[in-house]
Amino acid sequence: MTVTLVPEVDLSAVVAEQPDPLVFVTVSGAHLYGFPSRDSDVDLRGAHLLPAESLIGLREPEETRSRIWDRDGVEMDLVTHDVRKFVRLMLRRNGYVLEQLLSPLVVHTSDAHAELVSLAPRVLTSHHAHHYRGFAGTQWRLFEKTEELKPLLYTVRALLTGIHLMRSGEVQAHLPTLLGEVAEAPAYVGELIEAKAAAEHGPAEVDPARVRDDVEALHGVLDAAQAATALAGEAAGALDALHDFVVRLRLQDAQG
Repeated sequence: MTVTLVPEVDLSAVVAEQPDPLVFVTVSGAHLYGFPSRDSDVDLRGAHLLPAESLIGLREPEETRSRIWDRDGVEMDLVTHDVRKFVRLMLRRNGYVLEQLLSPLVVHTSDAHAELVSLAPRVLTSHHAHHYRGFAGTQWRLFEKTEELKPLLYTVRALLTGIHLMRSGEVQAHLPTLLGEVAEAPAYVGELIEAKAAAEHGPAEVDPARVRDDVEALHGVLDAAQAATALAGEAAGALDALHDFVVRLRLQDAQG
């Protein structure tokens, strides 16, 4: 599948340049969240598969590859983890990697990607609320420092994703969709999304006191949603299933 976010860049060609087999590559960041601006970079995230000799020898394996570069006038940001590290991150109640795995903006996929997607619900727990609470707090502090629109949208998006996850068991990162799913979302967020389209780092034209009250209220909604969630407190059986997945995938690769 070819995802076209900007006509100047062939994302499938970017994928083809990677040195090891890829389990998947998806688009994350503002494009996934539904509020890219005209000058947004393209955030590519995924998992690669290191050869077995890279893991059993004396040299430290390159478990994470990160690259930022300009391609045809567009800033590209590519980060992939070896599949073992990616799965470990999944088990650490990391909502960010689950958003990458489950992103509908798929640049490269595989049978292993499909299997990993099918295993993702097993790792979801009530504790994922902590991830979104913490991420929202970090972005809110950045907003207070810069008064920029981008971290404000990131704050609201994280809180709404956390609320929706606690209520539905579904990872939904797309802010415009969340506005229709979470009744407590502030009514003016749609206008902020429209404003963000004009500039990546523009100021937030908002009433700071009103926004502060609304963000505090959303934290309360997230707390209540976590207390009432049907999600389990522990990811029972996920470790064994994901361990078997990683071992099988590595053995298949070693056998050619």
